[in-house]
Amino acid sequence: MKSYLPLFLCLALFHEVAAQVVAPQRVKDDMADAAQVFLATLNAEQRKTATYSFADNERFTWDFVPHARHGLTLKQMQPGQRKVALELLKTGLSAAGYDKALQIMDLENVLRVVENRPANDTYRDPENYYFTVFGDVGAKEPWGWRVEGHHLSVQFSTLGGRVMSITPLFMGSNPGVVRAEVPQKGKELMQSETELAFALLHTMSEAQLNQAILAKKAFGNITTGNSRRASMERMDGLLLADMNAKQRALFLEILGIYLNRYRITLAKQQMERIEKADLNKLRFAWAGDTTANNSSGYYYRIHGPMLLIEYDNSQNNANHVHTVVRDLTNDFGDDLLREHYEKQKH
Repeated sequence: MKSYLPLFLCLALFHEVAAQVVAPQRVKDDMADAAQVFLATLNAEQRKTATYSFADNERFTWDFVPHARHGLTLKQMQPGQRKVALELLKTGLSAAGYDKALQIMDLENVLRVVENRPANDTYRDPENYYFTVFGDVGAKEPWGWRVEGHHLSVQFSTLGGRVMSITPLFMGSNPGVVRAEVPQKGKELMQSETELAFALLHTMSEAQLNQAILAKKAFGNITTGNSRRASMERMDGLLLADMNAKQRALFLEILGIYLNRYRITLAKQQMERIEKADLNKLRFAWAGDTTANNSSGYYYRIHGPMLLIEYDNSQNNANHVHTVVRDLTNDFGDDLLREHYEKQKH
């Protein structure tokens, strides 16, 4: 089978490997190291708030709307603790993904202004993001961690230095484009995710559009919500196998944007899973406005045997973006951890 690994992944992986060849280092587990440093800074009360057993059902709880969660917030941390907490976040995300996460948090400052909230408001608060660790970090048994708050949900499960799961991953932007008179005016966090999808849509023939467009009106949100397990019975949309060369390139560029939110080794790992499940079986589907005039909502998804990516921009007069990446077989490590436990029984 041919490999369709995006060029940006190939180049980044080459530089990462080359650096290791030039300067050999001991094999280390960056996630475990960062998590242990973070936990070591916490007092007993903070540690109790921030930690759960790996088997606790809290590990499967996730959401993307503003409300109280379980875990330790940035607001509850001292400056040094916040710094090492964010270092943990860096171990799962690329530089671009980490920057996007920080900008999502910063948009809470914009919403304070837009909604005329006081400066000490805690509903729209960039420090109201929760850090939670599950299990015994670095042990022979699985462990994981989560960072979550409004429009951001990042989950990782790991075992023996190997990351077993990197989904669900939710990133949103409200406003989609900042129009208020604030320092962030003009910011558009999901610009590439939006523009490339319209570019792909506008290359399609009438026959292809008939395959790709599911509805004239957007669905109002991502269809899977914050479900424990993502599922979609029907495989709808235009197959990658039925796209021409230009369309394939645009499609793979869109896919690359979502994978590039992760650090390079994790992006490559996920791409290998996608290819194993058959890259050509991925589909692109659309609902809602096709003119990109931002006056009404639009939605698209990438859907295949093991992958689901959803994008929705239909709220607040199509200026409120939700995106999510789901692994249909391995969210929260379901597939790979099941394999581990079955081997352990024998």
